[in-house]
Amino acid sequence: MRFLLQWVVSGVAIIIAAYLLPGVAVEGFFAALVTALVLGLINAILRPILILLTLPLNILTLGLFTLVINALLIMLAATIIPGFAVAGFWWALLFGVVLAVVNFALSPLLKAESAAHS
Repeated sequence: MRFLLQWVVSGVAIIIAAYLLPGVAVEGFFAALVTALVLGLINAILRPILILLTLPLNILTLGLFTLVINALLIMLAATIIPGFAVAGFWWALLFGVVLAVVNFALSPLLKAESAAHS
């Protein structure tokens, strides 16, 4: 149940972030849910590998290169998912930052749900 709620909250966060950024487009809630699923899979599989491969660069930039990796993975998701588009690298970078902030803002919803089931 928690996974489904996290998935829906991520979809809502993607809709909100796309609404706030003119360089990002999502064609409805279903596309946002697919985007959340694909980004979750990409972040679970590819992101750790890329962070490990770029570890020296990441250390040199004090972790800021992780933002670049996130932007590139968002651009990869945009090429895979019909209904989700990003206008370029800088929009993808900004989308990643805004998405993290919106997910953080919506995280109390998940904590309230898990506290209700305890």
